[in-house]
Amino acid sequence: MPNNNFGLESVKSVFRKACSALRENSDYLITLDQALGDGDLGLTARKIADAVESYIDSGISQDDIGKFVMTAGMKINSAAPSTMGSLLAIALMKAGSITKDRSEIDAAQITAMLRAAVQSIQEKGKANLGDKTMLDALHPAVEAYANAIASGEEVKRAVELMIAAAEKGLEQVTPQRNKVGRASWQGERTEGKIDPGCALVVAILKGLSD
Repeated sequence: MPNNNFGLESVKSVFRKACSALRENSDYLITLDQALGDGDLGLTARKIADAVESYIDSGISQDDIGKFVMTAGMKINSAAPSTMGSLLAIALMKAGSITKDRSEIDAAQITAMLRAAVQSIQEKGKANLGDKTMLDALHPAVEAYANAIASGEEVKRAVELMIAAAEKGLEQVTPQRNKVGRASWQGERTEGKIDPGCALVVAILKGLSD
C-alpha cells in the first residue's frame, strides 16, 4: 500500500481491529497481570474495546479525524478509568489534537500522532525507557514506523517493522524488574516475567498487521 492519504473510514477500521485484538487477548492479559499486579488489565481491555466500538456504531456525522480520535479517548476515559485506561485515553486525546479539522491524514501525520501519544503516556505515567512499562514496546515501535516512513517505505511495511520493534522491546525488558506502578512493589519477583503493558502494545499492533 503506497504512502497515500487515509480518511475517517480507514481510521475507524484501524480502531475496530485494535478493539478485536484487545478482546482476543483479554484472557492472556489477565494472566500476565495476575503475575505482576491485580489481574484487571484484561477486563480493562474489554471495557476499552466495548466503549470504542459502541462509539463507532453510534454513528458519526462528521468526518473530522482529529475529533474522532479525541472523542474515542474521552469514551475510554469514562468507561475504563484505570491506569491503563487513563494512559490510552490521554494518548488518543493528544494524538487527535494533532489532526483536528482534517478529513484525511497521510503517513507522516500518523508519525506525528504516534509520537504525541508516546510523549503523553510518558508524561502521564511518569515512566522512562527501561522501567519495564508499555513504553518499552511502544517507543521503539513508533520510532521504527517513523524511520520506515521517512525512508520511503510503504505503510504496510512500516507496520511490520513496528511489530518487530515492539516484540524486541518486550523481549529486552522481560529479564528486568518493573520499576513503576503496582508491579514495582514485587521487586525482583518481576524479573523474567512479561510486562502486561508491553504485551498489550504488541497485541494491538499485531491486530493491525493485515
